[in-house]
Amino acid sequence: MRRISFLLIILIVGFLSCKQSKKATPFGSTGQASRTTGWTAGEMEVFGFTDPRYIEQQTGPGLVLVQGGTFIMGRIDEDVLKEWDNQPRRVTVSSFYMDETEVTNFDYRQYLAWLSHVYPDHPERHQKALPDTLVWRRELAYNEPYVNNYLRHPSYSDYPVVGVNWLQANEYCKWRTDRVNEHILIKNGYLVLDSAQAGSNVFTTEGYLMGHYADTVENKVRWENGLLLPDYRLPTEAEWEYAALGLIGEADGELLTQRRMYPWSGTFIREDDAAEKGRMKANFTRGRGDLMGMAGALNDAADISAPVFSYEPNDYGLYCMAGNVNEWVADVYRPLSPIDVEEFQPYRGNVITEYRRENGEVVFDEFGEPVVDTIKDQRNYGDGDYPSNPIDGSNWTTNAPADQTSIATTKNMYYQNPGNTSVINSRITDHARVYKGGSWRDRAYWLNPGSRRFLDEREAADDIGFRCAMTRLGPPIKR
Repeated sequence: MRRISFLLIILIVGFLSCKQSKKATPFGSTGQASRTTGWTAGEMEVFGFTDPRYIEQQTGPGLVLVQGGTFIMGRIDEDVLKEWDNQPRRVTVSSFYMDETEVTNFDYRQYLAWLSHVYPDHPERHQKALPDTLVWRRELAYNEPYVNNYLRHPSYSDYPVVGVNWLQANEYCKWRTDRVNEHILIKNGYLVLDSAQAGSNVFTTEGYLMGHYADTVENKVRWENGLLLPDYRLPTEAEWEYAALGLIGEADGELLTQRRMYPWSGTFIREDDAAEKGRMKANFTRGRGDLMGMAGALNDAADISAPVFSYEPNDYGLYCMAGNVNEWVADVYRPLSPIDVEEFQPYRGNVITEYRRENGEVVFDEFGEPVVDTIKDQRNYGDGDYPSNPIDGSNWTTNAPADQTSIATTKNMYYQNPGNTSVINSRITDHARVYKGGSWRDRAYWLNPGSRRFLDEREAADDIGFRCAMTRLGPPIKR
Protein backbone atom coordinates (compact mmCIF):
# COMPACT_ATOMS: atom_id res chain seq x y z
CA MET A 1 0.00 0.00 0.00
CA ARG A 2 2.85 2.37 0.87
CA ARG A 3 4.59 1.51 -2.40
CA ILE A 4 1.47 2.36 -4.42
CA SER A 5 1.09 5.71 -2.58
CA PHE A 6 4.75 6.55 -3.21
CA LEU A 7 4.42 5.79 -6.93
CA LEU A 8 1.25 7.86 -7.07
CA ILE A 9 3.05 10.86 -5.52
CA ILE A 10 5.89 10.53 -8.08
CA LEU A 11 3.39 10.46 -10.95
CA ILE A 12 1.57 13.55 -9.65
CA VAL A 13 4.84 15.49 -9.20
CA GLY A 14 5.99 14.47 -12.67
CA PHE A 15 2.67 15.52 -14.18
CA LEU A 16 2.80 18.94 -12.51
CA SER A 17 6.41 19.43 -13.60
CA CYS A 18 5.50 18.70 -17.20
CA LYS A 19 2.51 20.99 -16.98
CA GLN A 20 4.62 23.83 -15.55
CA SER A 21 7.35 23.38 -18.16
CA LYS A 22 4.83 24.19 -20.90
CA LYS A 23 4.23 27.64 -19.43
CA ALA A 24 5.87 30.35 -21.54
CA THR A 25 8.90 31.96 -19.91
CA PRO A 26 9.95 35.50 -20.84
CA PHE A 27 12.93 35.46 -23.19
CA GLY A 28 16.15 35.96 -21.29
CA SER A 29 14.82 35.24 -17.79
CA THR A 30 16.37 31.75 -17.67
CA GLY A 31 18.77 31.99 -20.57
CA GLN A 32 16.37 30.17 -22.87
CA ALA A 33 16.51 30.80 -26.59
CA SER A 34 14.35 33.40 -28.30
CA ARG A 35 11.25 32.01 -29.99
CA THR A 36 12.07 34.40 -32.85
CA THR A 37 15.79 33.95 -33.54
CA GLY A 38 16.94 31.07 -31.39
CA TRP A 39 19.57 33.26 -29.71
CA THR A 40 19.67 33.66 -25.95
CA ALA A 41 19.76 37.07 -24.34
CA GLY A 42 23.34 36.44 -23.20
CA GLU A 43 24.42 35.65 -26.75
CA MET A 44 22.81 38.87 -28.00
CA GLU A 45 24.59 41.08 -25.45
CA VAL A 46 27.57 41.51 -27.75
CA PHE A 47 25.19 43.31 -30.13
CA GLY A 48 24.00 45.69 -27.42
CA PHE A 49 20.77 43.80 -26.67
CA THR A 50 19.40 44.12 -23.13
CA ASP A 51 17.58 41.29 -21.35
CA PRO A 52 13.88 42.18 -21.64
CA ARG A 53 12.61 40.02 -18.80
CA TYR A 54 9.76 41.54 -16.75
CA ILE A 55 10.96 43.80 -13.95
CA GLU A 56 8.46 45.03 -11.39
CA GLN A 57 8.62 48.81 -11.11
CA GLN A 58 9.89 49.72 -7.68
CA THR A 59 7.88 52.23 -5.67
CA GLY A 60 9.70 55.54 -5.47
CA PRO A 61 10.34 57.29 -2.15
CA GLY A 62 7.20 58.78 -0.64
CA LEU A 63 4.83 57.16 -3.14
CA VAL A 64 1.95 54.70 -2.85
CA LEU A 65 0.38 52.75 -5.70
CA VAL A 66 -3.10 53.88 -6.73
CA GLN A 67 -4.77 51.10 -8.69
CA GLY A 68 -6.60 52.59 -11.66
CA GLY A 69 -10.12 52.01 -12.86
CA THR A 70 -13.29 53.70 -13.97
CA PHE A 71 -15.20 56.34 -12.02
CA ILE A 72 -17.62 59.23 -12.41
CA MET A 73 -15.50 62.36 -12.53
CA GLY A 74 -17.02 65.74 -11.78
CA ARG A 75 -19.80 67.29 -9.74
CA ILE A 76 -21.15 65.40 -6.74
CA ASP A 77 -22.66 68.24 -4.71
CA GLU A 78 -24.83 71.12 -5.89
CA ASP A 79 -23.00 73.58 -8.16
CA VAL A 80 -23.64 76.52 -5.84
CA LEU A 81 -21.58 78.94 -7.91
CA LYS A 82 -23.40 77.93 -11.12
CA GLU A 83 -20.13 77.72 -13.04
CA TRP A 84 -21.05 74.47 -14.85
CA ASP A 85 -17.39 73.55 -15.16
CA ASN A 86 -17.45 70.07 -13.59
CA GLN A 87 -20.22 68.16 -15.33
CA PRO A 88 -20.21 64.46 -14.34
CA ARG A 89 -18.68 62.03 -16.81
CA ARG A 90 -17.47 58.45 -16.65
CA VAL A 91 -13.75 58.10 -17.40
CA THR A 92 -10.97 55.57 -16.86
CA VAL A 93 -7.62 56.27 -15.22
CA SER A 94 -4.58 53.97 -15.45
CA SER A 95 -2.77 52.88 -12.32
CA PHE A 96 -0.23 55.39 -11.05
CA TYR A 97 1.80 56.31 -8.00
CA MET A 98 1.07 59.29 -5.80
CA ASP A 99 2.73 60.98 -2.85
CA GLU A 100 1.42 59.78 0.47
CA THR A 101 1.37 63.38 1.68
CA GLU A 102 1.75 66.89 0.41
CA VAL A 103 5.33 68.07 -0.17
CA THR A 104 6.53 69.54 3.13
CA ASN A 105 8.68 72.52 4.07
CA PHE A 106 11.41 70.04 5.03
CA ASP A 107 11.27 68.45 1.57
CA TYR A 108 11.40 71.78 -0.19
CA ARG A 109 14.27 73.09 1.94
CA GLN A 110 16.37 70.14 0.73
CA TYR A 111 15.71 71.32 -2.80
CA LEU A 112 16.73 74.90 -1.98
CA ALA A 113 19.90 73.76 -0.21
CA TRP A 114 20.90 71.60 -3.19
CA LEU A 115 20.41 74.51 -5.62
CA SER A 116 22.59 76.77 -3.48
CA HIS A 117 25.34 74.15 -3.26
CA VAL A 118 25.39 73.10 -6.92
CA TYR A 119 24.89 76.50 -8.55
CA PRO A 120 27.02 78.93 -6.49
CA ASP A 121 27.79 80.92 -9.66
CA HIS A 122 24.12 81.09 -10.63
CA PRO A 123 22.23 82.36 -7.58
CA GLU A 124 19.27 83.13 -9.83
CA ARG A 125 18.48 79.40 -9.92
CA HIS A 126 18.01 79.40 -6.15
CA GLN A 127 16.18 82.71 -6.21
CA LYS A 128 13.75 81.49 -8.84
CA ALA A 129 12.82 78.47 -6.71
CA LEU A 130 12.14 80.38 -3.48
CA PRO A 131 8.53 80.24 -2.30
CA ASP A 132 6.80 83.60 -1.97
CA THR A 133 6.52 83.96 1.80
CA LEU A 134 4.71 87.28 1.38
CA VAL A 135 1.55 85.35 0.48
CA TRP A 136 0.91 85.25 4.24
CA ARG A 137 0.50 88.99 4.50
CA ARG A 138 -2.96 90.46 4.96
CA GLU A 139 -3.67 94.15 5.28
CA LEU A 140 -5.68 93.77 8.48
CA ALA A 141 -4.14 90.67 10.07
CA TYR A 142 -0.96 90.02 12.04
CA ASN A 143 0.62 87.28 9.91
CA GLU A 144 4.24 88.44 10.00
CA PRO A 145 5.32 85.45 12.13
CA TYR A 146 4.35 83.18 9.20
CA VAL A 147 6.13 85.38 6.68
CA ASN A 148 9.36 84.97 8.61
CA ASN A 149 9.06 81.47 10.05
CA TYR A 150 6.65 79.17 8.20
CA LEU A 151 9.13 77.97 5.56
CA ARG A 152 12.35 78.01 7.60
CA HIS A 153 11.63 77.21 11.25
CA PRO A 154 11.83 73.51 12.22
CA SER A 155 8.52 73.80 14.07
CA TYR A 156 6.88 73.87 10.64
CA SER A 157 9.07 71.24 8.95
CA ASP A 158 6.23 68.71 8.64
CA TYR A 159 3.76 71.29 7.35
CA PRO A 160 2.94 71.48 3.63
CA VAL A 161 5.00 73.97 1.69
CA VAL A 162 2.94 76.90 0.36
CA GLY A 163 3.72 80.03 -1.62
CA VAL A 164 4.92 77.81 -4.48
CA ASN A 165 3.46 78.56 -7.90
CA TRP A 166 2.66 75.94 -10.52
CA LEU A 167 5.89 76.50 -12.44
CA GLN A 168 8.01 76.09 -9.31
CA ALA A 169 6.16 72.89 -8.40
CA ASN A 170 7.03 71.41 -11.78
CA GLU A 171 10.70 72.31 -11.38
CA TYR A 172 10.72 70.60 -7.99
CA CYS A 173 9.30 67.45 -9.61
CA LYS A 174 12.12 67.44 -12.19
CA TRP A 175 14.74 67.91 -9.49
CA ARG A 176 13.25 65.11 -7.41
CA THR A 177 13.33 62.73 -10.38
CA ASP A 178 17.04 63.34 -10.87
CA ARG A 179 17.94 63.03 -7.20
CA VAL A 180 16.00 59.77 -6.79
CA ASN A 181 17.56 58.20 -9.90
CA GLU A 182 21.01 59.45 -8.95
CA HIS A 183 20.65 57.78 -5.55
CA ILE A 184 19.48 54.52 -7.17
CA LEU A 185 22.60 54.44 -9.35
CA ILE A 186 24.89 55.22 -6.42
CA LYS A 187 23.24 52.61 -4.20
CA ASN A 188 23.61 49.93 -6.89
CA GLY A 189 27.25 50.76 -7.61
CA TYR A 190 26.77 52.31 -11.04
CA LEU A 191 27.72 55.81 -9.96
CA VAL A 192 30.06 57.44 -7.47
CA LEU A 193 28.70 60.27 -5.36
CA ASP A 194 29.88 63.55 -6.85
CA SER A 195 29.36 66.34 -4.33
CA ALA A 196 31.37 68.69 -6.54
CA GLN A 197 29.08 68.40 -9.56
CA ALA A 198 28.30 71.81 -11.00
CA GLY A 199 27.48 73.65 -14.19
CA SER A 200 27.05 71.44 -17.24
CA ASN A 201 28.15 68.35 -15.30
CA VAL A 202 25.16 68.31 -12.96
CA PHE A 203 23.48 64.90 -12.92
CA THR A 204 20.16 64.72 -14.75
CA THR A 205 18.40 61.51 -15.68
CA GLU A 206 18.08 62.50 -19.33
CA GLY A 207 21.70 63.62 -19.51
CA TYR A 208 22.90 60.37 -17.97
CA LEU A 209 20.91 58.20 -20.37
CA MET A 210 22.24 60.21 -23.33
CA GLY A 211 25.83 59.83 -22.14
CA HIS A 212 26.23 63.52 -21.36
CA TYR A 213 26.92 63.16 -17.64
CA ALA A 214 30.56 62.26 -16.93
CA ASP A 215 29.94 59.20 -14.75
CA THR A 216 32.85 57.48 -13.03
CA VAL A 217 31.84 53.83 -13.32
CA GLU A 218 32.56 51.80 -16.45
CA ASN A 219 29.25 49.91 -16.58
CA LYS A 220 26.39 52.16 -17.60
CA VAL A 221 22.68 51.68 -16.95
CA ARG A 222 20.29 52.06 -19.84
CA TRP A 223 16.56 52.69 -19.73
CA GLU A 224 16.00 49.12 -20.95
CA ASN A 225 17.52 47.79 -17.73
CA GLY A 226 14.41 48.90 -15.82
CA LEU A 227 16.41 50.21 -12.86
CA LEU A 228 15.66 53.92 -13.19
CA LEU A 229 12.27 55.38 -12.33
CA PRO A 230 9.97 57.44 -14.55
CA ASP A 231 9.52 61.14 -13.91
CA TYR A 232 7.99 62.54 -10.77
CA ARG A 233 5.34 65.01 -11.98
CA LEU A 234 2.17 66.78 -10.95
CA PRO A 235 -0.89 64.50 -11.12
CA THR A 236 -3.48 65.17 -13.78
CA GLU A 237 -6.81 66.49 -12.55
CA ALA A 238 -8.44 63.12 -13.24
CA GLU A 239 -5.73 61.24 -11.34
CA TRP A 240 -5.96 63.60 -8.39
CA GLU A 241 -9.75 63.40 -8.19
CA TYR A 242 -9.75 59.61 -8.57
CA ALA A 243 -7.11 59.20 -5.85
CA ALA A 244 -8.91 61.59 -3.51
CA LEU A 245 -12.22 59.72 -3.70
CA GLY A 246 -10.66 56.36 -2.81
CA LEU A 247 -13.73 54.50 -4.06
CA ILE A 248 -12.24 51.07 -3.31
CA GLY A 249 -13.71 51.51 0.17
CA GLU A 250 -17.22 51.62 -1.30
CA ALA A 251 -16.89 48.79 -3.83
CA ASP A 252 -18.23 45.25 -3.60
CA GLY A 253 -16.57 43.70 -6.62
CA GLU A 254 -17.68 45.95 -9.46
CA LEU A 255 -20.70 47.16 -7.53
CA LEU A 256 -20.27 50.67 -6.13
CA THR A 257 -22.46 50.81 -3.04
CA GLN A 258 -22.15 54.56 -2.47
CA ARG A 259 -20.78 57.53 -4.40
CA ARG A 260 -18.62 59.52 -2.04
CA MET A 261 -18.93 63.23 -1.45
CA TYR A 262 -15.58 63.41 0.37
CA PRO A 263 -12.50 61.15 0.60
CA TRP A 264 -14.30 59.20 3.34
CA SER A 265 -17.61 57.35 3.55
CA GLY A 266 -20.81 59.21 4.29
CA THR A 267 -21.70 62.88 4.10
CA PHE A 268 -20.54 63.86 7.59
CA ILE A 269 -17.44 65.97 8.19
CA ARG A 270 -17.06 64.97 11.86
CA GLU A 271 -15.77 61.72 13.31
CA ASP A 272 -18.47 59.33 14.52
CA ASP A 273 -16.08 56.89 16.21
CA ALA A 274 -16.59 56.89 19.96
CA ALA A 275 -12.98 57.79 20.81
CA GLU A 276 -12.86 60.76 18.40
CA LYS A 277 -16.54 61.62 18.21
CA GLY A 278 -17.18 65.17 17.08
CA ARG A 279 -13.64 65.83 15.80
CA MET A 280 -13.28 67.19 12.30
CA LYS A 281 -12.16 64.76 9.61
CA ALA A 282 -10.16 67.44 7.83
CA ASN A 283 -8.61 70.86 8.31
CA PHE A 284 -10.98 73.54 7.02
CA THR A 285 -13.03 76.53 8.16
CA ARG A 286 -16.36 75.69 9.79
CA GLY A 287 -17.93 79.10 9.42
CA ARG A 288 -17.21 82.78 9.61
CA GLY A 289 -14.29 83.32 11.98
CA ASP A 290 -14.12 79.68 13.16
CA LEU A 291 -10.93 78.05 11.93
CA MET A 292 -10.18 75.60 14.74
CA GLY A 293 -12.88 75.55 17.39
CA MET A 294 -12.90 76.47 21.08
CA ALA A 295 -9.89 76.43 23.40
CA GLY A 296 -9.75 73.14 25.29
CA ALA A 297 -11.61 71.39 22.49
CA LEU A 298 -9.84 72.32 19.25
CA ASN A 299 -11.75 70.13 16.86
CA ASP A 300 -9.20 70.12 14.04
CA ALA A 301 -6.20 71.27 16.10
CA ALA A 302 -4.99 73.56 13.32
CA ASP A 303 -5.17 77.33 13.10
CA ILE A 304 -3.54 77.40 9.66
CA SER A 305 -2.32 74.29 7.82
CA ALA A 306 -1.45 71.17 9.83
CA PRO A 307 1.36 68.57 9.72
CA VAL A 308 0.88 66.39 6.66
CA PHE A 309 0.16 63.18 8.59
CA SER A 310 -2.72 64.75 10.49
CA TYR A 311 -6.17 63.14 10.25
CA GLU A 312 -6.93 59.70 8.86
CA PRO A 313 -5.77 58.68 5.37
CA ASN A 314 -8.27 57.64 2.72
CA ASP A 315 -8.59 54.07 1.42
CA TYR A 316 -5.52 54.42 -0.80
CA GLY A 317 -3.45 55.52 2.20
CA LEU A 318 -3.27 59.16 1.08
CA TYR A 319 -3.33 61.87 3.72
CA CYS A 320 -5.13 65.23 3.58
CA MET A 321 -6.78 64.79 0.20
CA ALA A 322 -9.43 67.11 1.59
CA GLY A 323 -8.53 70.25 3.49
CA ASN A 324 -5.17 71.39 4.89
CA VAL A 325 -3.96 73.00 1.62
CA ASN A 326 -5.26 73.04 -1.93
CA GLU A 327 -3.03 71.26 -4.41
CA TRP A 328 -1.86 72.12 -7.92
CA VAL A 329 -2.64 69.61 -10.67
CA ALA A 330 -1.14 69.48 -14.15
CA ASP A 331 -4.16 70.58 -16.21
CA VAL A 332 -4.79 73.86 -17.96
CA TYR A 333 -8.18 75.17 -16.87
CA ARG A 334 -11.11 75.24 -19.28
CA PRO A 335 -14.76 75.20 -18.14
CA LEU A 336 -15.67 72.56 -20.73
CA SER A 337 -12.79 70.15 -20.07
CA PRO A 338 -15.10 67.55 -18.48
CA ILE A 339 -17.03 67.08 -21.73
CA ASP A 340 -14.15 67.69 -24.16
CA VAL A 341 -11.32 65.45 -22.95
CA GLU A 342 -10.81 61.78 -23.75
CA GLU A 343 -12.60 59.12 -21.74
CA PHE A 344 -9.28 57.31 -21.11
CA GLN A 345 -6.60 59.21 -19.21
CA PRO A 346 -8.38 62.59 -19.52
CA TYR A 347 -6.00 65.54 -19.49
CA ARG A 348 -5.78 69.02 -20.96
CA GLY A 349 -2.34 70.58 -21.23
CA ASN A 350 -0.29 68.45 -23.61
CA VAL A 351 2.95 69.97 -24.85
CA ILE A 352 4.56 67.80 -27.51
CA THR A 353 8.29 68.43 -27.71
CA GLU A 354 11.42 67.16 -29.39
CA TYR A 355 15.10 67.53 -28.55
CA ARG A 356 16.92 70.31 -30.32
CA ARG A 357 19.79 68.88 -32.38
CA GLU A 358 22.82 70.30 -34.10
CA ASN A 359 24.82 68.11 -36.49
CA GLY A 360 22.71 65.19 -35.32
CA GLU A 361 23.63 65.65 -31.64
CA VAL A 362 21.27 66.72 -28.86
CA VAL A 363 21.95 70.25 -27.63
CA PHE A 364 22.52 70.70 -23.88
CA ASP A 365 22.34 74.01 -22.04
CA GLU A 366 24.90 75.36 -19.60
CA PHE A 367 23.32 73.37 -16.76
CA GLY A 368 23.63 69.99 -18.48
CA GLU A 369 19.94 69.81 -19.36
CA PRO A 370 18.83 68.86 -22.89
CA VAL A 371 17.10 71.66 -24.78
CA VAL A 372 13.59 70.84 -26.03
CA ASP A 373 11.43 72.64 -28.54
CA THR A 374 7.67 72.45 -28.90
CA ILE A 375 6.14 71.04 -32.07
CA LYS A 376 3.38 73.00 -33.75
CA ASP A 377 1.09 70.22 -34.91
CA GLN A 378 -2.24 71.07 -33.27
CA ARG A 379 -1.65 68.64 -30.41
CA ASN A 380 -0.41 71.26 -27.96
CA TYR A 381 -2.85 73.19 -25.84
CA GLY A 382 -0.88 76.33 -26.71
CA ASP A 383 -0.57 75.90 -30.47
CA GLY A 384 -0.48 79.31 -32.07
CA ASP A 385 0.97 81.01 -28.99
CA TYR A 386 4.57 82.21 -29.01
CA PRO A 387 6.12 79.31 -27.03
CA SER A 388 4.61 76.84 -29.52
CA ASN A 389 5.77 78.62 -32.69
CA PRO A 390 8.72 76.82 -34.31
CA ILE A 391 11.68 78.88 -35.43
CA ASP A 392 13.52 77.71 -38.51
CA GLY A 393 17.28 77.53 -38.68
CA SER A 394 19.70 77.99 -35.81
CA ASN A 395 18.71 81.50 -34.75
CA TRP A 396 17.08 81.05 -31.36
CA THR A 397 17.95 84.48 -30.01
CA THR A 398 14.61 86.13 -30.74
CA ASN A 399 13.00 87.21 -27.50
CA ALA A 400 9.38 86.50 -26.70
CA PRO A 401 7.01 89.45 -26.87
CA ALA A 402 6.02 91.04 -23.59
CA ASP A 403 3.26 89.09 -21.91
CA GLN A 404 0.21 91.32 -21.78
CA THR A 405 -1.95 88.83 -19.94
CA SER A 406 -3.71 90.44 -16.99
CA ILE A 407 -3.09 88.59 -13.76
CA ALA A 408 -5.87 88.85 -11.23
CA THR A 409 -5.32 87.94 -7.61
CA THR A 410 -8.93 87.20 -6.73
CA LYS A 411 -9.62 83.51 -7.24
CA ASN A 412 -12.36 82.34 -9.58
CA MET A 413 -13.41 85.68 -11.05
CA TYR A 414 -13.73 84.96 -14.75
CA TYR A 415 -13.52 88.54 -15.96
CA GLN A 416 -11.31 91.11 -14.38
CA ASN A 417 -8.63 93.65 -15.21
CA PRO A 418 -6.93 94.86 -12.02
CA GLY A 419 -5.42 97.89 -13.74
CA ASN A 420 -8.55 99.14 -15.50
CA THR A 421 -11.98 98.17 -14.21
CA SER A 422 -13.62 99.48 -17.39
CA VAL A 423 -11.85 96.75 -19.41
CA ILE A 424 -13.13 93.19 -19.20
CA ASN A 425 -10.66 90.41 -19.95
CA SER A 426 -11.14 86.69 -19.50
CA ARG A 427 -8.86 85.21 -16.85
CA ILE A 428 -9.13 81.82 -18.56
CA THR A 429 -5.86 81.70 -20.48
CA ASP A 430 -3.20 79.11 -21.17
CA HIS A 431 -1.60 80.23 -17.89
CA ALA A 432 -4.67 79.23 -15.86
CA ARG A 433 -4.05 76.00 -13.93
CA VAL A 434 -6.44 73.87 -11.91
CA TYR A 435 -6.08 73.37 -8.18
CA LYS A 436 -8.23 71.13 -5.99
CA GLY A 437 -8.87 69.80 -2.52
CA GLY A 438 -9.94 72.65 -0.27
CA SER A 439 -7.78 74.20 2.42
CA TRP A 440 -7.66 75.50 5.95
CA ARG A 441 -9.14 78.77 4.62
CA ASP A 442 -12.04 77.08 2.78
CA ARG A 443 -15.55 76.03 3.71
CA ALA A 444 -16.61 72.39 3.47
CA TYR A 445 -17.96 72.83 -0.07
CA TRP A 446 -14.42 72.88 -1.48
CA LEU A 447 -13.46 69.60 0.24
CA ASN A 448 -15.44 67.80 -2.46
CA PRO A 449 -12.89 66.24 -4.88
CA GLY A 450 -15.13 67.11 -7.84
CA SER A 451 -14.94 70.86 -7.24
CA ARG A 452 -12.58 72.87 -9.47
CA ARG A 453 -10.83 76.21 -9.19
CA PHE A 454 -8.01 77.84 -11.09
CA LEU A 455 -5.23 80.34 -10.65
CA ASP A 456 -2.52 81.77 -12.89
CA GLU A 457 0.46 79.40 -12.95
CA ARG A 458 2.78 82.28 -12.00
CA GLU A 459 0.89 83.07 -8.80
CA ALA A 460 1.05 81.50 -5.36
CA ALA A 461 -1.07 81.49 -2.23
CA ASP A 462 -0.78 80.67 1.47
CA ASP A 463 -3.26 77.81 1.05
CA ILE A 464 -1.98 76.10 -2.13
CA GLY A 465 0.66 73.38 -2.07
CA PHE A 466 1.23 70.26 -4.14
CA ARG A 467 2.12 66.60 -4.18
CA CYS A 468 3.87 64.53 -6.85
CA ALA A 469 2.72 61.58 -8.92
CA MET A 470 4.46 59.01 -11.11
CA THR A 471 3.29 56.88 -14.03
CA ARG A 472 2.88 53.16 -13.39
CA LEU A 473 4.68 51.12 -16.07
CA GLY A 474 3.54 47.64 -17.00
CA PRO A 475 0.43 45.89 -15.65
CA PRO A 476 -2.04 47.92 -13.56
CA ILE A 477 -1.50 45.65 -10.56
CA LYS A 478 1.68 44.15 -9.12
CA ARG A 479 2.43 40.63 -10.24
